[in-house]
Amino acid sequence: MGTDPYEVLGVKKGDSPGDLQKAYRRLAKKYHPDLNPGDKTAESKFKDLSAAYALLDDPDKRARFDRGEIDASGTERPRQNYYRDFATSEPDHPYANDSGFADFMGSGDALSELLRRSARAQANRRGHDLEFRLPIAFIDSIAGAIRRLTLPDGSTLNVTIPPGIVTGQVLRLRGKGAPGLGEGGFGDALIEVTILPDRLFTRESDDIYIDWPITLSEAVLGARIKVPTPTGDVTMAVPKASNTGTTLRLKGKGAPKQGGGHGDQLVRLKVMLPKEPDLVLEAFVANWENGKNYNPREGIAS
Repeated sequence: MGTDPYEVLGVKKGDSPGDLQKAYRRLAKKYHPDLNPGDKTAESKFKDLSAAYALLDDPDKRARFDRGEIDASGTERPRQNYYRDFATSEPDHPYANDSGFADFMGSGDALSELLRRSARAQANRRGHDLEFRLPIAFIDSIAGAIRRLTLPDGSTLNVTIPPGIVTGQVLRLRGKGAPGLGEGGFGDALIEVTILPDRLFTRESDDIYIDWPITLSEAVLGARIKVPTPTGDVTMAVPKASNTGTTLRLKGKGAPKQGGGHGDQLVRLKVMLPKEPDLVLEAFVANWENGKNYNPREGIAS
């Protein structure tokens, strides 16, 4: 806390402990989160008030602050400190325990009950969620897998990748986050998945696309060929007179759908000539009259 605690509470250095308590109670009624649900500004001001009162209500800390030995956060070193929400590992932090609110614990009014409830919640605060990114192979995103995630401290987590996951989807591993306080328990690990590009497959919605080469003979005469899918090779029939760009559908070989079932895999054929010149093929084409008369560009605007 960088703000002067006297300014936060609206009191002066010479004011008595009773004056501090009155100022705190008056402002706490105005800014307590339970009385201002959803108001982040009020919540922030209440934290400032609580931290300021916890420091000034402690005679030793107040004296040391007045002498300039500690700053408004209660530390002697010039470093950034946070409230208990974010720095609960500091045992002497002014917002890390309930001692600053002891004067109110015996009172029976509504504000005192709110303060008691807040103190209990802070003392048993759930651990923070930890966020990670996990790149996975395209095939794993379709078929599912178990992948190991290495954490910054060197430990590992086994992450189950559900079939059909997409880039940006977040997996939640409950209880695998940061430890909490008291009985607050652990937070969760939030793992954002990124699908790595694949050299063969692309995905559009629940369908998968692949460009697959065929020979001239297979294109002209038709054939049965093997085609890869994310779950293994399948045999597909290429009809006679197929052309580059002809698209064939393998039903149910796409990505899993949310409501059940699978999309399809679309195979776009690409006719490929032999890498080396073929004199027999050249001689045939040279004498192929129908081939010479066919104009594939007819009707295309120039």
